[in-house]
Amino acid sequence: MNGGARNGRGFGFLRPVRHPPERTRKFRQAAIAYLHYGLLYLFGAYALVGRDLFPQARGPEWMWFGAGIAIGTVVVCGLWWWQSPWFARAVWLLVALRLPTLIEGAFLGSALDLAPGLYLAAGLVVLVNLVFLARAAWDV
Repeated sequence: MNGGARNGRGFGFLRPVRHPPERTRKFRQAAIAYLHYGLLYLFGAYALVGRDLFPQARGPEWMWFGAGIAIGTVVVCGLWWWQSPWFARAVWLLVALRLPTLIEGAFLGSALDLAPGLYLAAGLVVLVNLVFLARAAWDV
């Protein structure tokens, strides 16, 4: 049956959504904010590896760097070109799940010997990213 296509339209959920220019700008701003978020996490992980603080029990570093780059690329490209509100909402939820760990590290300490200010700074980066994602996802 045409590879799942109906009436020659293809898979509707894979087609980019057309938005007014103002909302398109919000999606692109969210993509740029997520790019910065991803780069900061990548550089932070690189700094942990350089100081032998990267958790060895979770696997080799190269695997995590590769996964981070792949996920970041998919999210940035998805926000920039696909512009699906549901995709932006899913990313928002996954990014929001970082907050409890960062709050714990900032106020209760963590297994790694890192300054609480680092967790607060990372929490601020996450909050800024959440604002941009929310603007795109819910058109606020």
